[in-house]
Amino acid sequence: MTPDDLTIDYEENGILTTKQTDKVILSKGAWVTILFRYQTWVAADDAYSEDKYTIRRYQKRNGEYTARSKFNITNAKQAKLIVDSLNGWMQ
Repeated sequence: MTPDDLTIDYEENGILTTKQTDKVILSKGAWVTILFRYQTWVAADDAYSEDKYTIRRYQKRNGEYTARSKFNITNAKQAKLIVDSLNGWMQ
């Protein structure tokens, strides 16, 4: 398995309840950091949610990756605030 194989897709009762739509591998090595873009299934609406984002850290041990931590960015407003803050710090 490689970092490219890691996904947050999750299926429950035949429904893809978490659907990964994109990802960026931020770092590789013994610890892997990935930024995922995803949507969740909203049964009441019979549709997927707006985009959400999560940063996940995985540790590789004995050839297997284990999720160790995550930070969820639950909406575009929060994502934009993070991006704007980072851009401000990096100027």
